[in-house]
Amino acid sequence: MGPTGTARILQIHPTRRCNLRCLHCYSSSGPEERDALPAALLKEALTDARAEGYSVAGFSGGEPLLYESLGEVLQHARECGMVTTVTSNGMLLDQKRLQMLSGRADLLAISLDGIPESHNRMRGSDRAFEVMEARLEGVRQAGIPFGFIFTLTQQNLHELEPVAAFAKEQGARLLQIHPLEETGRARETLSGFQPDEERSAYALLESLRLQRELGDGLRVHVDLFDRAVLQSRPELVFAEDIPENTLESPLAELISPLIIQTDGSVVPLQYGFAAKYALGSLYEASLPELAGKWRQHVFPQFRQLSRRVFLESVNPDILPFFNWYEVIAREARLEEAFVQ
Repeated sequence: MGPTGTARILQIHPTRRCNLRCLHCYSSSGPEERDALPAALLKEALTDARAEGYSVAGFSGGEPLLYESLGEVLQHARECGMVTTVTSNGMLLDQKRLQMLSGRADLLAISLDGIPESHNRMRGSDRAFEVMEARLEGVRQAGIPFGFIFTLTQQNLHELEPVAAFAKEQGARLLQIHPLEETGRARETLSGFQPDEERSAYALLESLRLQRELGDGLRVHVDLFDRAVLQSRPELVFAEDIPENTLESPLAELISPLIIQTDGSVVPLQYGFAAKYALGSLYEASLPELAGKWRQHVFPQFRQLSRRVFLESVNPDILPFFNWYEVIAREARLEEAFVQ
């Protein structure tokens, strides 16, 4: 099953170009970046991904609104029968772009990094919060469902309550709380800011309190795993016995989320995952071709990694909640570095 449950998610990073240079950016995106994936390549990949069982196409970056072919590629994903999401910093949501997204994006996820001062500091712009907030009326008028993504750090748990109140006030449907991971630019600019397991546990408890107070109109979700749940449900982290007939299984049944990076490489789970576990490059082969080789040669190694991380993670003597994505990505990087 994997961590995305019944959803089978393809995440696409079509460009690393961005109007901001955020301190916590996992892909080290910025205004100077110009690389972008060809629309034809992405449309072919989306068609193939749908045939492999993927049902959700998420677009991030970089700032995906700076990807010139976003509307075309979103439209193709919808025509393939996929649910579509777009993750944005919200500053570029003018009328023209909202018209492009309307009818093509099922959910707009807007980054929100705390109270205005904290948001602006993380975004490297004195006007980031002001401009983002001013764009929200247009989003509401366009009728595009939207939510916020809040990056949890070791220092900002106290800002979760005002963030949730802001999200509720603005009419958001979702508040997703994602623990900072020291990857990309954050490795250099935010060393020591990654929340430890104690702070993460408090964040989960706080999210439960806020959910009770705010009601069902705003769903509050934290990207953390419960060790006790995993112990009884190893399939949530690819740690159950390897299914039979994996060579014939749709790729989405074996790995979700699947990531297409800006350089055309395809990796499991998250941007920047260790190249040892990559499927390969879409510039060199189609997704079905890459998937066939991955099933046969890499998938067994990936499952060994998943099982090892699972066994290390269900220790009852440590705090119950943790960021599984961060742990498995770190283990994969360490393993790759050791081999080199």
